Amino acid sequence: MKLKVYPKSPAPRHIQQIVETLKSGGVIILPTDSVYAYACMSTHPEAVKKLASLKGIPVERARFSFVFSDMAMVAKYSKQLSNDAFKLMKRLLPGPFTFIVNAGSEVSKIIPNKKTLGVRIPNNQIPIQVVKELGVPLLTTSVYDDDSIVEYTTDPELIAGRHDKEVDLIVDGGYGHNEASTVLDCTGDQVILIRQGLGEVEVEEIA
Repeated sequence: MKLKVYPKSPAPRHIQQIVETLKSGGVIILPTDSVYAYACMSTHPEAVKKLASLKGIPVERARFSFVFSDMAMVAKYSKQLSNDAFKLMKRLLPGPFTFIVNAGSEVSKIIPNKKTLGVRIPNNQIPIQVVKELGVPLLTTSVYDDDSIVEYTTDPELIAGRHDKEVDLIVDGGYGHNEASTVLDCTGDQVILIRQGLGEVEVEEIA
């Protein structure tokens, strides 16, 4: 099933429909501010297993990103951030960035023995409003394209045609990007650029 939702001002009834699907253990595909992603409710064990099975890996080896609604929620799931990392996250989020941080105790309840987590606060009101309504973060992983040249599928119609039977709901938020988020490692004393993606950041900002 595909649901058309407007990313700048999603209708509350659409957000509620997405949330109900997630609370029932569903796995969905939804837009972010970079590529489309598979997503599930992070605190629903069966949904997390289903998400891992879509990637063909055990939950313990999963490298999912956590989508949060704000920095207050990030603090609940991560260990204390360095001042530099916190300031950088405050400046760049919401945006197409993934910050790798040291995981707090709440994360191991979701993915056993997980030491780090990828933090996303995308600049897209669909996932933000869904997380606010859920009260817990989403677990997400990018939807890749089978094409040998194009890495990510940007057209929600094509996504629906290819992945409709895999998931419980596909959220059509319009065309996505074909470039993933920029990844920054904040687990040490210095912030390190791991992958340059859609989000632009100067070297001086992370030094």
